[in-house]
Amino acid sequence: MELRDVRTASPAFRRAATRISLLIAAEALRSLPSVPATVTSPLGPAEGRVVRTDVVVVPVLRAGLSMLDPVLQLIPSARVGHIGLRRDEETAVAEHYYSNLPPRIESSFVLMIDPMLATGGSSSVAIDLVKAAGARSIAMACIISAPEGVAELQARHPDVTIYTPVVDRELNARKFIVPGLGDFGDRLYGTA
Repeated sequence: MELRDVRTASPAFRRAATRISLLIAAEALRSLPSVPATVTSPLGPAEGRVVRTDVVVVPVLRAGLSMLDPVLQLIPSARVGHIGLRRDEETAVAEHYYSNLPPRIESSFVLMIDPMLATGGSSSVAIDLVKAAGARSIAMACIISAPEGVAELQARHPDVTIYTPVVDRELNARKFIVPGLGDFGDRLYGTA
């Protein structure tokens, strides 16, 4: 509720976004292949498991950056790419302005992170870009989604699993998620 509350100031909004991002990332990364491992503790050997696959995390700029540190807390060895997309406020169409992806992602697990899945247009464009770079194993993590965005992403990329804790009622005429939480980036960075 803290993320939705219009009275939540940017510092509290950031803390809440970090907490929920950590939970979503844990769920999205839960099924990664792992192998048994042994380390020596001060009192003897300890059995455990380590991730066996290369992980690439790709935030969609700028709001996706809010989810990056929580993911890296779970998988510090992950490589990071960036995709910049700007939403045209009149048409709600995503415009690609920046892309920097790590090399050799064809055998990596790619976790796309963007807190808002509204129309599905930006997410679909971002996934098109990572697929063009060779990625084959991709998941999308969002904090809040609209049914229209989920349907669009599933139609365009049925092979991509979506991790989102909530799917809201609908998009309004301006293509904002209702009831939603407003412009995530503006609330995160205090630019509203």
